[in-house]
Amino acid sequence: MRICVVGCGAIGSLFAAHLASLDDVEVWAYDLSQAHVAAINANGLRLSGASELLSHLRATSDAAEIPPCDFGIVATKALHTRAAIEATAHAFADGAVCSVQNGVGNEEIIAEHCERVIRGTTFPAGHIVEPGWVEQDTGGATWVGPFEPRPASIDEVRLLADTLTRAGMQAVPMSDARGAQWTKLIFNAATNPIGALTRLTHGQACDEEPLRALISRLVAEGVAVAHQLGIVLDSDPDALVDHAREVAYDHKASMLQDVLAGRPTEVDALNGGIVREGRDAGVPTPLNEAIYALIKGLESSTRRDQEAPAR
Repeated sequence: MRICVVGCGAIGSLFAAHLASLDDVEVWAYDLSQAHVAAINANGLRLSGASELLSHLRATSDAAEIPPCDFGIVATKALHTRAAIEATAHAFADGAVCSVQNGVGNEEIIAEHCERVIRGTTFPAGHIVEPGWVEQDTGGATWVGPFEPRPASIDEVRLLADTLTRAGMQAVPMSDARGAQWTKLIFNAATNPIGALTRLTHGQACDEEPLRALISRLVAEGVAVAHQLGIVLDSDPDALVDHAREVAYDHKASMLQDVLAGRPTEVDALNGGIVREGRDAGVPTPLNEAIYALIKGLESSTRRDQEAPAR
C-alpha cells in the first residue's frame, strides 16, 4: 500500500511518521518547506513527546514526483487546501483522499479534484521543534467516514482506519463522521481563538472564569447550529474543554502558534464555518461572529506590521 501525506507540518508529520513504521506501507510526504523535506530525507522524521519514533519515508516539495497512491491524507492548514490538492490530485486518480484538517469546507474542495473522499477528524496535536523533528503534545483518536457527496467506499474507510490503528494511531471507521467532525469544530472554534487573542495556553485560559464562561457560550452556539443541521455530536464539546485542560494544560493551540509566528490562521474554517452554516440554517451566532471579526483584525494588524517599511 502507498500513502501520501499532503502537508507534513505538525499534524501531517504525526500521520506520516506513524504510517512509515509499518513494513507494508510505503509513505510519501508532500510539503513546501524545503528545510523540513531535506531534513526528513537526510535523517528521517523524528517524533518525541507523546510518541517516540524515528521513521524513514520519502519527502518532496515537487508534486510531480509523487507516484500513484492508494490513499492520500490531507493535513495542510485549511487555507492551503485548494493549492495542495490541485498540485497533488494526479497521484490519487485511482485512490481515496482523506482530510484530517480543522474546520469545515475542506472535503468540498478536495471533492472538486478527487473522485473518492473520506471525511476525517483527528485530535492529536503537536508542534515542529525544528526541521525533521516534531513534538507530539497530545494523543487522541481519529474518526473517518465517507464524504457523502463524493464518498469513498466503506471498505476503503475501514482499510484506512485499520492501517492507522496498526501504526499506533487509534482510528475509528464510521458510516457518518459528521458528528465527530462537528464536535471538534465546536471545540476548536470555542478555544483556539481565545488562546490566540490572549496568548494563553489552553489550561491557562480555562483558569480564567470570564474566559471559561465565554468558551461555554461559544460552544452553545456551535451546538445549536449542529442540532439544526441534524448532526448528532459524538460527545459534549464543553466537557472536552475541561478534559483538555487536564491532559494538555500547557498546549498552545494551533491558532496561537500561527499568531505567534505571524501566519494567517484557520479562523475562516472554524468560527467562519460556524457563522456560515448558522446563517444558512437560520441560527444566530453573534459570539462566533465577534470572535471571527477580532481574529481577522489581528491578522490584518500582523500583515500591516509585516508590510511596513523598515525605519
